[in-house]
Amino acid sequence: MASIEIDKKSGFCFGVTKAIARAEEELKKGGILYCLGDIVHNSLEVERLAKLGLITINHEQFKELKNARVLLRAHGEPPSTYEIAKENNIELIDASCPVVLGLQRRIKRKADESNKNAQIVIYGKIGHAEVIGLLGQTNDDAIVIENKKEIEKLDFSRDIHLFSQTTKPLEGFAEIGEAIKNRMQDGATFESFDTICRQVSNRVPNMKEFAKKHDLIFFIAGKKSSNGQVLFDECKKHNPNSYFIHSPEEVDGSLIKDNSSIGICGATSTPKWQMEAVAQIIKTLKPGFVLNDPIIF
Repeated sequence: MASIEIDKKSGFCFGVTKAIARAEEELKKGGILYCLGDIVHNSLEVERLAKLGLITINHEQFKELKNARVLLRAHGEPPSTYEIAKENNIELIDASCPVVLGLQRRIKRKADESNKNAQIVIYGKIGHAEVIGLLGQTNDDAIVIENKKEIEKLDFSRDIHLFSQTTKPLEGFAEIGEAIKNRMQDGATFESFDTICRQVSNRVPNMKEFAKKHDLIFFIAGKKSSNGQVLFDECKKHNPNSYFIHSPEEVDGSLIKDNSSIGICGATSTPKWQMEAVAQIIKTLKPGFVLNDPIIF
């Protein structure tokens, strides 16, 4: 039977849902509302909110603002952002994810407690908004590593405290932790803190099963989404007939075979409406396809 299924476990995580809802709530109040950085790593959702009045600015523009309202997205911010807001009389609407804020507190506490010889290490993507906020908790003294090869940056004769960006894969974190542990020298201690968000990591086994049950997968997410790449790689691993698209219009009808089963899924930064739009385009291209158990908006 020619069928389409939208993965009900895909879509915004709790932190992003909270930030989007807060933005919409504040926009209804009227007046100018800025957002510091893209509210979510999804250009179509950013464009939707821009049409409602949300103005996205970067950190340089933020420094020049005075007497304004600024929304902080789910990724969290370094202490310097709060200091600038205080100096410039900026009202902050803080939509930082509670999981990220908890991680920030843990890293700051460990940095404050540790001796100067210790190294705070963050497994994460260099330049990612969340990682910038985490670095700020250590006065930018922490070392960021993106993969196992980069542990060569570390001094194994000194204490090492390993943390992770909340959206990194558990496998990668475990692999890096084991590699560091095996290189530690006598007299130095190693501590590993699993700070990966389970709302994200738990999607990996689900994505595996979802990908395997369909003939064709369309995975939709923003180009900037780190989480999107991780989850898509999981799809591709278990279903080679998986395709990453950034907008519903990128659906390639030539890939769709008659009487096949199509799965539609996405990242924690993918809104449900985008997956629904993909389904509608498929139905337009192939009228015989039926959407199973559609999502109710």
